[in-house]
Amino acid sequence: MTFWIPAAAMALLAVLMILLPLWRRDGAAVDHREGALAIFVDQLKEIDAERARGLISPAEAEAAQLEIKRRMLAVGRLKGRGPARTGGAAMLMALAVLVPLLAGGVYVMTGAPGAESLPFAERAEERADTREIVELTERLRERLTSDENGGPTEGWELLAQTYMRMGRFDAAAEALGRIVDREDAHSGHLTQWAEALIAANDGIITAQAGAAIDRALDMDVLNPAASYYKAQWLEQEGRSGEARELLVLRLRQADEAQPWMEVFLRQINRLGSETGAAPVALDDFVVTRGPSAEDVEAAQAMTAEERGDFIRSMVNRLAERLEDEPDDLDGWLQLGRAYGVLGEQARALQAYQAAEGLLEGLAANDPRREVVAAGLAEHGG
Repeated sequence: MTFWIPAAAMALLAVLMILLPLWRRDGAAVDHREGALAIFVDQLKEIDAERARGLISPAEAEAAQLEIKRRMLAVGRLKGRGPARTGGAAMLMALAVLVPLLAGGVYVMTGAPGAESLPFAERAEERADTREIVELTERLRERLTSDENGGPTEGWELLAQTYMRMGRFDAAAEALGRIVDREDAHSGHLTQWAEALIAANDGIITAQAGAAIDRALDMDVLNPAASYYKAQWLEQEGRSGEARELLVLRLRQADEAQPWMEVFLRQINRLGSETGAAPVALDDFVVTRGPSAEDVEAAQAMTAEERGDFIRSMVNRLAERLEDEPDDLDGWLQLGRAYGVLGEQARALQAYQAAEGLLEGLAANDPRREVVAAGLAEHGG
């Protein structure tokens, strides 16, 4: 009820602002005609006075009076006419009434007028948690900067990941910049640094970020994140064909299917649509893991029910293996996709949630993060 009272008041005020000028229009037109006639009468009197004083000749006075009388007749004829284009005013009046009513009806059907607002206490708790995270982050930074040995690499990497989650991309790039030239720096550190630099520049790959990507590829030519960002850099430079070829080449270098390949395939097909290249699929590059030839032959002789049980048994074996190997991120992603195909949304969500728990030690630019996020969103996570 507290929502509808101010909403109705504002709607009524808007209606009145539209209708009041329309209601007053006819009266305003009458006043205008009467005012014009009064002016013409005064002008006739002035002409008579000027002719009496000899300021104008009788011929001039008669011509001026005739012109004024002609104008008076023209204005007088307007009295008998109805208001012009009354349909427009009627339409405005109808819309002024109907639009608020229709808007209210649509809101009742699709909105949530009864939804409760978030209690202030809960918002205060969220703000307190945010302040605590900020304080802990700054405390970690102070500890790292005050370390005589420059602070451990893992500490700077953790600090950078925290800054990335907070949206402080410049700070994340600065933190990673402190470790990329160390002896223990690896290709992943370079791609994380490049990602932070790109985010700090609103998605633009600068020369510094490009150099970091090239260094990452020099250290590990099979680093998928480095290949991905290199392709983005080439596309930014207007070399979309080369970008697509780089991604295709990286897929051809893979021995087996990996979750990050889905991201590559989307980019390849997007770039290919711009150049007219034929779309590609995962089977064009690697043989996806599945049942053996004997399993396929046996499945062909099965009934639909037996085939369903057979597929179920394969998924169950994968789930049982993951109970013994819970740190197999790729296995959880495969299980999530399998449950999704079977239409078991709840189990698919559980699999992707298990995969999400394994992302903490993963590089921030690992494509599997995107796969997990897409799986959670698809299955209601």
